[in-house]
Amino acid sequence: MMLDQVTVFLENDKGRLSALTRVLSDADINMYALTIAETSDYGLVRIVCNKPEAAVKALRAADMRASVTEVVAVTVPNLPGGLAELLQKFEELDLNIDYGYCFSVAGEEAVDVLKVSDAKRASEALAAAGYRLA
Repeated sequence: MMLDQVTVFLENDKGRLSALTRVLSDADINMYALTIAETSDYGLVRIVCNKPEAAVKALRAADMRASVTEVVAVTVPNLPGGLAELLQKFEELDLNIDYGYCFSVAGEEAVDVLKVSDAKRASEALAAAGYRLA
């Protein structure tokens, strides 16, 4: 499934991540996944949540730079090779993966969230190949 991910450019200062999570909490936003890439000056926070548009609105109101990015979320077996098989499918489809992150939701399954060059085409092709989109 294609889903909307919230991306936040956040200054790499003490308390900024706490402030971000407080803004989302106060707006009744539930986060399902969070990942952070950082440099010495800023962090790039990516969030999968229940209300991405409301999250962006709340974050912008708190003077945080936030946007919505379309990603693909795919459920794979949580075992060695599960991700490798999925990535092979992307290679066969000639789709570039810009970035991704994974998380396990239960012992037997993992979810791979991927930013790809064509999310719609990827979702349709993966569903047709028998993948369960999260």
